[in-house]
Amino acid sequence: MTPKPLTFLEKIDQFPRSTYIYHSNMEVRLAMHSHTKHQLTYIEGGVAYLQTKENSYFLPARHFVWIPAGLDHFIELRTSITMMRNIYIPPPALAPNIFHSKMGIYPVSNLILEMISFTEHWSENITKKESEKYLYMKTLGNVIASANKTALAVVLPTTTNIRLRPILRHIYFNVDQTLQLQDIAKTFSLSSRSLSRLFRENLDISFLQYVKLTRIILSMEKLLQTDLSVSEIAYASGYNSLATFSNTFYEIAKVRPSDFRKINREKSN
Repeated sequence: MTPKPLTFLEKIDQFPRSTYIYHSNMEVRLAMHSHTKHQLTYIEGGVAYLQTKENSYFLPARHFVWIPAGLDHFIELRTSITMMRNIYIPPPALAPNIFHSKMGIYPVSNLILEMISFTEHWSENITKKESEKYLYMKTLGNVIASANKTALAVVLPTTTNIRLRPILRHIYFNVDQTLQLQDIAKTFSLSSRSLSRLFRENLDISFLQYVKLTRIILSMEKLLQTDLSVSEIAYASGYNSLATFSNTFYEIAKVRPSDFRKINREKSN
């Protein structure tokens, strides 16, 4: 009887001490999952989100995501991509470092990008028998830990609350409209106080803060994926003032919208 082929996730964890490499220009669609190895993912030419049980993290161009072993997650692509580079490293292979135990999205330096790209013709399991490749992968994991200190803090909380999820979808699809607490509450047959409490108890942020984060994250998508002017993106994101949009964007992303577009587009070319 022919053995049943291993699934993608089974291949990652098949050999606990190996490093697993998978580069593809096609999305591997996975449900929420975890594995016993740390995951390094770098996506070229597209917009993606890392989804965990608690949050949604925007993954812009020229950034990589580090996912520690055991963290439930999946990556959602919002556009077509040029390439998705995935590297899975067993924890015992790396030197002790608190970096490896925390999820984070970090800017990719030229050095790290070159190191990731160097592996593009490698695939699947790399064991200690391939000593040079195995040492290279250990070095990559340790270099990343020593070179990256500040994660990109663009995080949108998520929830499984059945009353709140349709409200979050409504905000997402109407982000260019005026979104007032009392109006949304009325639309969903709630009092303003009840809606405010839903946000605080389930997302640990206010209604206004959630709307602000949604608008900025979607504006980031437009900055990277369209040729709309910053003013047009500001209005499409629900802002009536370019100055307010720019200041809010800077508050969250620590960079102005025009600079965010310039930096990420230049480094992606």
